[in-house]
Amino acid sequence: MNKVEFHYNVSNKFGYLQRLLHKILERELTAVVTCPLEELAALDLRLWSEPASFLPHCLASAPALTLAMTPIWLAASLPAGAGHQVLLNMGAAVPEDLGRVERLLELVGTDAADAQAGRQRWRQYQARGFEIQPYDRKGRD
Repeated sequence: MNKVEFHYNVSNKFGYLQRLLHKILERELTAVVTCPLEELAALDLRLWSEPASFLPHCLASAPALTLAMTPIWLAASLPAGAGHQVLLNMGAAVPEDLGRVERLLELVGTDAADAQAGRQRWRQYQARGFEIQPYDRKGRD
């Protein structure tokens, strides 16, 4: 994998994440969603509380049997042994071990801190030789 898709100016990151995850499941792919540790439990709870748009997911710390049967994992960082096709990064840091995923999507919100962190990740990916595919979602998400 040598390309990163940057979805930026996302005004509703949770809603946008849900739509992306539904598309991933429709294509019968698996995904890991990374976000800061302090936001992980809230993201998990929010995904469970959306009954009209259920997304089968679990925390990456779940038992092995649960992980084996669940297409979407939530984690603070890319878990060792994860063999997912898609990584959706909602965190401020560039994920490690990117060679293990086929597709990387960065989600960047509209608030100043998130936008600044997104610009820093963009520069880090460029410095590592990744091709950047930008998607400006302003007014489209």
